[in-house]
Amino acid sequence: MGIDNFFTAGGLVMWPLLGFSVLAFALIVERSRFWLRINRRQIRVTHEALDFYRLNNVVSAIDKLKKNIDLPIARIFLAALELEEPNPEEFRLALESESQAEIPQLKRFHTIFETIISLSPLLGLLGTVLGLITSFASLNISNFGGTQTVGVTSGISEALVSTATGLIVAIFTLLFANMFRGLYKRQMALIQEYGGQLELLYRRRYERGGDKSYASTR
Repeated sequence: MGIDNFFTAGGLVMWPLLGFSVLAFALIVERSRFWLRINRRQIRVTHEALDFYRLNNVVSAIDKLKKNIDLPIARIFLAALELEEPNPEEFRLALESESQAEIPQLKRFHTIFETIISLSPLLGLLGTVLGLITSFASLNISNFGGTQTVGVTSGISEALVSTATGLIVAIFTLLFANMFRGLYKRQMALIQEYGGQLELLYRRRYERGGDKSYASTR
């Protein structure tokens, strides 16, 4: 069955399903590139920045983070490290506030994925209903001939094709949406872990009176 025949067999609901599939594919590509870019460099950059900070080389730590400003965790660290002589509580609040600000970027398109996953099977079910209506409309028991048989089989084909397409679009999108959801949860766990390490290092510096070392270099 060719593409044209396939869409003709599926009925009207095939066009919104096609739009959903194209949209889902484009968003999957964008999110895949986003997470690959983050995961490829994030752990290395974070460890290097923490090592600089642990050695009291705050300026080098900030320079390292600024060179990787496209990473969410770099922006989170910079929001705290660039404060003017904060106390530990202000430092912690800066980390937490910036972490919350990064959530929309990390969860981007989740609502669209959920919409596609929810609506695609429903559109397939709608196609099933429309196909069955076509079949029954073509059915005349008292005069069942070749023309009516074509109408019945066409309606059944529409019902089956649309249902299968809706399920395929939903399942395909669901697989990637769950993968991105897992990456988001892992990212938030890493932000909490590394943010906790930075906060602990800052508290130790603050208690030793080293909290002004960066301000003195500005």
